[in-house]
Amino acid sequence: MFEVLKTEGKARRGVFTCAHGTVQTPVFMNVGTQGAIKGAVSAHDLKEIGCQVELSNTYHLHLRPGDQVVRQMGGLHRFMRWDGPILTDSGGFQVFSLSGLRKIKEEGVTFASHIDGRRIFMGPEESMQIQSNLGSDIAMAFDECVENPATYEYAKASCERTLRWLARCKAEHDRLNALPDTVNPRQMLFGINQGATFPELRIWHMKETAKIDCEGYAIGGLAVGEPTQVMYDIIDAVEPYMPAEKPRYLMGVGTPSNIIEGVARGVDFFDCVMPARNARHAKLFTWSGALNIRNEKYKLDERPIDPDCDCPVCRSFSRAYLRHLFAAEEMLAMRLAVLHNLYFYNKLAERIRQALDAGQFAAFRAEYSEKLAGRL
Repeated sequence: MFEVLKTEGKARRGVFTCAHGTVQTPVFMNVGTQGAIKGAVSAHDLKEIGCQVELSNTYHLHLRPGDQVVRQMGGLHRFMRWDGPILTDSGGFQVFSLSGLRKIKEEGVTFASHIDGRRIFMGPEESMQIQSNLGSDIAMAFDECVENPATYEYAKASCERTLRWLARCKAEHDRLNALPDTVNPRQMLFGINQGATFPELRIWHMKETAKIDCEGYAIGGLAVGEPTQVMYDIIDAVEPYMPAEKPRYLMGVGTPSNIIEGVARGVDFFDCVMPARNARHAKLFTWSGALNIRNEKYKLDERPIDPDCDCPVCRSFSRAYLRHLFAAEEMLAMRLAVLHNLYFYNKLAERIRQALDAGQFAAFRAEYSEKLAGRL
């Protein structure tokens, strides 16, 4: 399922195999929350821009079109016409992001739908059932993502409950995979480490989480408001207690620099809405730093977004044209910008892998970690 091919310091070069293909790691997963990348990007586009894993959200797809609909359509792969690996988030992040619309109990979480206000209950079993209906390759355990800052007492109680929820997820996941009509009987389960910004709590929770046999383990609840260095410190604290033979996933992170620094700390999987979201607001990533394509100085700029990029957008269009599309509020502006940014992130992961293959990751990190955090 997962093999570490080589290491450089804590950085790992690996290969992950699941029901719908083989993934080269480190990998950035492209976020299509509702079965589509925001910005009019289809599954066919994902192939062209180098996507290896697509990520969708359990809560949102449960609301619409409904996981039973997706199941009847043959599962999410067939529904969205993506034949590569899919990871589904459990709905646990919505426990954080919809804090004003939910109530947490031991049994699970009751949400007021952000669409029409109807009440929805989701617990570990329901999350596993929905993800089983979707047929993803990786199902994430149902957890609580705690807001930062949180009190130690609340974070500890939440960790303990998340651990109990993981045991329930594991039991239900095993049951569902054994059913004769399961959409994807080879679906995997990843557990999630929580604990806010308390290193000792994070370590305890990781030790206990690792006792429940999952196919991979994630670090959740970071990049939700804490300083970047605190996030790095938490990864450093948790990493020694994550099973070395299993893939490691840093949820919802992050900037290009965050990804490089995460790899340096032993992380294999990443995802973030940032590249697509920033693209829709005209912020584009280049190998020399980020730029805002709305800037007046690009009005007559014939160069591509990034002269060092060979994405479909940079091969065909100028900065001046992209700026015009945004100024004219053309839908094409968002589509082209999202394609470029996702290509950049996928290429970043590829170049990290190449650097690890060559034993040059330390040099790559020294050259690009700080540079990619800056602006043109």
